[in-house]
Amino acid sequence: MKIGQQNLDTEFLISDYAALYLNASFGWPMAPSLNLYSGGPSWPLASPAVRVRYRPSQAFTFMFAAADDNPPGNRDNSFAIQNGGNGADPTNQVTNDGSGTQFNMGTGALLITELQYALNQQPDDMSSAGKDPGLPGVYKLGGYYDTGRFPDYRYNNMGQALGGPDDSTGIPRWDRGDWMVYGIIDQMIWRPSLTSTRSLGLFVRATGNGGDRNLISFAMDAGFNLKAPFRGSDNDTLGLGWGIGRVSSGKRQFDRNVARTGAYSPVQGNENHLELTYQAQVTPWLVMQPDFQYIWHPSGGVPDYGVSCNRRVGNEAVFGLRSSITF
Repeated sequence: MKIGQQNLDTEFLISDYAALYLNASFGWPMAPSLNLYSGGPSWPLASPAVRVRYRPSQAFTFMFAAADDNPPGNRDNSFAIQNGGNGADPTNQVTNDGSGTQFNMGTGALLITELQYALNQQPDDMSSAGKDPGLPGVYKLGGYYDTGRFPDYRYNNMGQALGGPDDSTGIPRWDRGDWMVYGIIDQMIWRPSLTSTRSLGLFVRATGNGGDRNLISFAMDAGFNLKAPFRGSDNDTLGLGWGIGRVSSGKRQFDRNVARTGAYSPVQGNENHLELTYQAQVTPWLVMQPDFQYIWHPSGGVPDYGVSCNRRVGNEAVFGLRSSITF
């Protein structure tokens, strides 16, 4: 049991293979990042929480946590549906609480649970294994429920179509509660021998939730990691990952309502992103990781207000380099 200020993204909803990648959506997923207050208790924010972990056997692990759902405590301008939200910081991670010491307890509780199953656990010393234990994998099922209130993308506080020509207030209706379910697979699918450092791993993670009070209703990421891709590169990893985020039905209906007023309001759809990365152990103390990403329809195809309000943001290519020094 762990009690205190915690960020839940270090223990829940995590794929070990996906941790290789630099795109943020391979870490704490797209759905909770955009649907919860300030992205929920995730880095760099923490909330008062209680976390319980129980292992009835070597193969199974059960986890549960109850945490404050809104680390900075900002409710009135936390989502884009609320008069545009906070344009300077769309995730509102420091609004009202730049010091991180507010300890908000006034919006709701985030209840999250996860069941893990470890397949084909490996012995500590593979060279002395009496028989092939099989290829290891970890399978996870989980979900969360947030007891707070969330703005509805379909209706205003008078029951009218939000954003439409008959919308007399522009203030969304507040709905009680929010939920999400998810599944994760981390599975080694190939290695040439028991003692070989080379292996190929697969990861798949999917999340799903309701569409009336969320920006993202479905998201999925997947990829392949090749460990020791070249001779003499035992500590190197080559990775290819892909992800998709689907804008919710409520947000798409809101876009259609706004378009009925005569304003340019493209209906947001899917964002797809692809990442190719190589983590290289250059010296015992230096790791270098060149990285390439390409994003199709960023944010599902939002207007490009920086250039023209009458066209969508274009596709984006990202080149990066991460270094890690151990001393």
